[in-house]
Amino acid sequence: MCCIPDRQSWQQALEQRHGTDLQKKFTNATVAICGLGGLGSHIAFALARAGIGRLLLIDHDKVDITNLHRQQYKATQIGRCKTDALAENLKEIAPYIQIVTHTVRITEYNFVELLQDADIICEAFDDAEQKSMLANGVLEKLHTKYLIAASGMAGLGSANSIKTRRIMQRFYLCGDGVSDVADGKGLVSSRVMLCAAHQANMVLRILAEHNEP
Repeated sequence: MCCIPDRQSWQQALEQRHGTDLQKKFTNATVAICGLGGLGSHIAFALARAGIGRLLLIDHDKVDITNLHRQQYKATQIGRCKTDALAENLKEIAPYIQIVTHTVRITEYNFVELLQDADIICEAFDDAEQKSMLANGVLEKLHTKYLIAASGMAGLGSANSIKTRRIMQRFYLCGDGVSDVADGKGLVSSRVMLCAAHQANMVLRILAEHNEP
């Protein structure tokens, strides 16, 4: 039976990869992930592996069999709250990460309270109205926070069409900006992961002070 490395060994391994100063920024950061589907669950895995210290996981939904083709859940977790299932999976790969879960739907009435402790907010919704609500709300009422949103990752288009663009000083948008499930293009794991990787990478770049032009 394998033993989990102690916290000091774990931290030293991360520092060897990223450098002490940069890893300290990662460890001290709090990142909120709004929506834990194909985008959000992959963002969470990437950030946990990078050594982000604290994640706020927010979703009201439960794991369904239709989620398993592109989301970071297991067949044995069908029927469980996504917040609880994802927290469990993340602890398996990053045992010392701090995780705060909120099993609620984010609305215009509760987003400020839910997100006020985050340094960076990742929007990872499927619904266009929810995306718009969160983006407008954060830009208006949480304007000191960074927001990384997504638009366009459906179908089997070229991986090279997924981009990260700086929209405003603290607002970034990842995706191709064109493809939409409503156009009959399904969500395929590999392309959704590409967009999620862009969002996670932008989180790390912001913390490293390597912002996009």
